[in-house]
Amino acid sequence: MVKDEKLIKKRRQQMIKGAVSLFIEKGFHRTTTREIAKESGFSIGTLYEYIGTKEDVLYLVCDSIYDEVMESVKRLLDESGTPLDRLKIAIRAYLAVVDEKQDEVLVMYQETKSLPKETLPYVLKKELEMVTLMESFIGACVQNGDMQISEKQQHLLAHNILVLGQMWTFRRWSMQKQLDIDEYSDLQIKQLLSSHVLLDS
Repeated sequence: MVKDEKLIKKRRQQMIKGAVSLFIEKGFHRTTTREIAKESGFSIGTLYEYIGTKEDVLYLVCDSIYDEVMESVKRLLDESGTPLDRLKIAIRAYLAVVDEKQDEVLVMYQETKSLPKETLPYVLKKELEMVTLMESFIGACVQNGDMQISEKQQHLLAHNILVLGQMWTFRRWSMQKQLDIDEYSDLQIKQLLSSHVLLDS
């Protein structure tokens, strides 16, 4: 209903922030749209100017995470340096976004099952787009002679990278007592690439 793009973006961010805190505290199904509106700082009437159902808020949470990750990593495609340098930077950029949005990531993976059937394939498609993007960085390393890895291994490695972000969120009760995000990134990149990167790269 609202035409002002800047206002839409601002309101969506308010809804996401308010909804995520409630979903973590109470769970998706026990949270009402009225509570989301109050937590977001506006009336229930205003809320319904931007969404149709509570499920739409969950969709916005998922969408915002994928968009920010894709934008952060895509900016690295044209950066200077070797393909291997860009792959390492891409992994760090992905993990940095996950670290910044770890509550949202936690909610997204816990509550994706609550999305409407027509929305779920879209969200899963966006996840596969992130895998494909990581594969493009890995493939560039192979073409440049920095890595020796089969196509199946490239696909698996791309998935493993995404799982590392989920691990930082899901295991934060333990992991984040031992490591900060930079240390975590350093160690994971070393373990991920150690068996594939050629010694002279």
